[in-house]
Amino acid sequence: MKIAIIGGGISGLSLAWYLLKKDSSLDVSVYEGMKRPGGKIFTDSFSGYLIESGVNGFLDNRPMTIELARELGLSPLRSNDSARRRFIYTGGRLRKLPESPISFIKSDLMTLKGKTRLALEYFTPKTVVEDESLSEFAARRLGREAYEKLIEPMALGIYAGDGEKLSLRSCFPKIYNLESIYGGLIKGMLKMKKTSAGPGGVLTSFYSGMQVIVEALTDNLKGKINIAHNAVSIEKNGDVGYRVNFDNNISINPDVLVMATPAHNAAKIFNGFDSNISAELNKIPYPYLVVVATAFHKDNIRSNINGFGYLIPTKEGRKILGSLWDSSIFPDRAPKDSILIRSMLGGAKSGEDFAHLNDKEIKDLVLNELSDIIGIKGEPDILKIYRHEKAMPQYNIGHIGILERLNSIVSNYKGLYLHGNAYKGIGVNDCIENSFNLAERIINQQ
Repeated sequence: MKIAIIGGGISGLSLAWYLLKKDSSLDVSVYEGMKRPGGKIFTDSFSGYLIESGVNGFLDNRPMTIELARELGLSPLRSNDSARRRFIYTGGRLRKLPESPISFIKSDLMTLKGKTRLALEYFTPKTVVEDESLSEFAARRLGREAYEKLIEPMALGIYAGDGEKLSLRSCFPKIYNLESIYGGLIKGMLKMKKTSAGPGGVLTSFYSGMQVIVEALTDNLKGKINIAHNAVSIEKNGDVGYRVNFDNNISINPDVLVMATPAHNAAKIFNGFDSNISAELNKIPYPYLVVVATAFHKDNIRSNINGFGYLIPTKEGRKILGSLWDSSIFPDRAPKDSILIRSMLGGAKSGEDFAHLNDKEIKDLVLNELSDIIGIKGEPDILKIYRHEKAMPQYNIGHIGILERLNSIVSNYKGLYLHGNAYKGIGVNDCIENSFNLAERIINQQ
């Protein structure tokens, strides 16, 4: 059985690994359009700095990624204890996110009115809504202030998304289930004996960055990965199998075809094959995002940035979404006495505003923001800009319907599968777990 996986990001690579692990006799090949595998996972290393251009890590609360890393001979690296200190920039300054109910009561992050409204969530009757936005959910159960200072920043940090559009059920199914199963967030957390409905877990990476897992998979799949193979179209190849055409005039004829590219790329490839698939894939938006890495000597920063970083609610009117203090999160991300900061701009609400700015305009904007928020002074020791024209898929209202229609259409084509972070989970953990499950499904269905 000849299996072709179009797309060499973490989803495509891990799927190939699991397929071959289950059956080493399979003829599996991965085809990646870029000149390197890994997709949004890329670690830039130079002059003593280790910078993630995109994916920063994964949470250790789900075992599959940890298990895969160990199978590959890798040692996961948990973030520093200081990374538990997270901040929200509100009211003109950084305020620490509470880590417990007691610290929440004492915190000045929210007003007494906002805290009281949030506490009343316990008494709010259960109302299960099939598909609603994060802001609609917060209005029903938590209050506007909790949305602005807690829920919206979480959406910005994970999706760079618009909380007025993101689907609660698609983006945060655990929170959705707390209401649908237990009748509310506080009731559900008490019954589950947890203190948070958020993602949980400890941020984890590798000593030399996230690209390590891509390199390990690539080494183990040697001879099965084809880079600079940009798929442009597909067609049926008789009653069984497919024909995939690449822009380098090469074609392949697999029995099983897995489309593991971003949805917007897959939509173009499917256009001449089934316009209904393309139409649904094009409904999944990807915003423009800019990641700017800066480094300063510790004496050139006024604030104590021993922590994870901060996010900024939209109502604050700042130009950046927030910043991560990378040299405080993991060891050896920067030379001694140097502070490495990554700031994010754009996203679903304002991405296109930054797409037209040149590098100097981006630099000036970020330095002005950092000066106001954490008190940096002088020129940075380094400044690197990473532009993501289409950063990450947005699970907006209606995403569930898109998946249902896609599943219905694709099920008519034997041996054809959609895979990747555009569908059921955007994180590394999601991609790897979905790869494990899909590998089992492919083998069982042939």
